Amino acid sequence: MELLTEYLAKGFMVMLSISMPCVLTAAAIGLVVGIIQAVTQVQEQTIAAAPKIFAVFLVIIIGGLGFIKLLTNLFQEGTALAFNTVAKNDTYVLPADYYKYTTPFENEMKADKFKNVPTANETMKNAGKVPYIDKGQKIKYQPAPKAPMPKGNFVEINKMLGR
Repeated sequence: MELLTEYLAKGFMVMLSISMPCVLTAAAIGLVVGIIQAVTQVQEQTIAAAPKIFAVFLVIIIGGLGFIKLLTNLFQEGTALAFNTVAKNDTYVLPADYYKYTTPFENEMKADKFKNVPTANETMKNAGKVPYIDKGQKIKYQPAPKAPMPKGNFVEINKMLGR
């Protein structure tokens, strides 16, 4: 378990090492622009956003190959851990017949909810019959009730009456 926790900690460190330069750059640019805005008394929000976006974009371009290398190393280490270390360690892997000795839904199956339902053998013997829990659940097909005839408008009624 400590092996997986250590790998999770490495993942958090990679995440921080990739995001920290961008966050610190945006904070520094925001501080400088905020001081300049306070001195000049120009309080416009879009003035602060454009330099931050440009600076973070430059940081991503400059450090992009390093970020990709960090992520690639983390992925390779994770796949090596998953396929080489964990798969060969007996404490991490369940035995092949694990579910043979466990019954996860044992309490639910003891309940007498479906006492009218035929077993699989009975269903196979009566292949033409559809199994229902009880006769009341069987759908009865009846013709749909006819809707009342809609009443015509004034012009139609006059035509029918011959006026």
